[in-house]
Amino acid sequence: MGRQGVTIRDVARRAGVSTAAVSFALNGTGTLSAATRERVQAVAGELGYQADALARGLRRSPMGAVGLVLRSLDALADYTPSGVDVFERFVGAAASRALARGLSLMLVPDLTRPPVPPLAFSMDGYIVTNPHVDDPVVRLLASRGIPYVTLGRDLSRPDFMQWASEDDAGSARLVLDHLAGQGARTVALVRGTDPNAWNADSEAAYRQWCAGAGVEPRVYEVPERAGVDGGRSVASRIAGDGAPDAVFCLTGRHAAGVLEGLVGLGVRVPERTMVAAGSDSEHARVSRPAISALEMNPAAATAALLELLEGLIAGEPAEGPRLVQARFHARASTRA
Repeated sequence: MGRQGVTIRDVARRAGVSTAAVSFALNGTGTLSAATRERVQAVAGELGYQADALARGLRRSPMGAVGLVLRSLDALADYTPSGVDVFERFVGAAASRALARGLSLMLVPDLTRPPVPPLAFSMDGYIVTNPHVDDPVVRLLASRGIPYVTLGRDLSRPDFMQWASEDDAGSARLVLDHLAGQGARTVALVRGTDPNAWNADSEAAYRQWCAGAGVEPRVYEVPERAGVDGGRSVASRIAGDGAPDAVFCLTGRHAAGVLEGLVGLGVRVPERTMVAAGSDSEHARVSRPAISALEMNPAAATAALLELLEGLIAGEPAEGPRLVQARFHARASTRA
């Protein structure tokens, strides 16, 4: 707190920068331009906010860098999964928005598996995507006192509010309502096996939707790493149980495999069974017919995550969680 109750957020708002940028400007750290640094210092002087206030209540940033851990790719043991571009889009959005805030971004693999990059534990904070139940990476960061935020809520820590994500439950309902609007009454759900909030919250929304529609839920679990082959395999189970009006697959690779598998079994898509995906991908776009899918919103999600993380680094946590909206692309696979 500065003189007359002025806070770091007041300086940030007046200067048009983030709270972390104020920290960097007043502490002489980070990678801000000279013009931005001078503007922040001038605004701090005008408002009566002094650098010594930071020393009392603000965590000093020695690196000006944050880490990014992609837990879904850690689980896949493949950092370049074919046809999956959502992670590349997320990383690109995170990197550009970090740079705009005077931060560098470092991609870091599973922090609990050696070898760990030498600078990994010198980061000012971390973004952890899709943490698993009782995630060892989250436990490690917490034990070391390193600030972190998560993409998606942490199922193991219901009181942890420093997260941002697409509205997974709302997104699932958006897809299901679209399918119902196209005439589907019975819908099967194909979800992954990773123990994260995306799978759990999407399934919960699906079961709630089924209860409201008065239909029996049909849930099939397929490991994310099984990819298209896993989708083809589960397609035979789905058809064997009686082809539903629609199949909602959370991943694009599973959706592509389910579509191929159903067509190979003589089930016409979309005439007999529609197929939709909860995550848009190259597989969804190039399938024939093209698969209707949710497009994630990495720009909004990364902006929210960085704001939350900057608050933690500055010692003044911002209010979370933050929900952003995905966009649904209706394509030929769900046109009745």
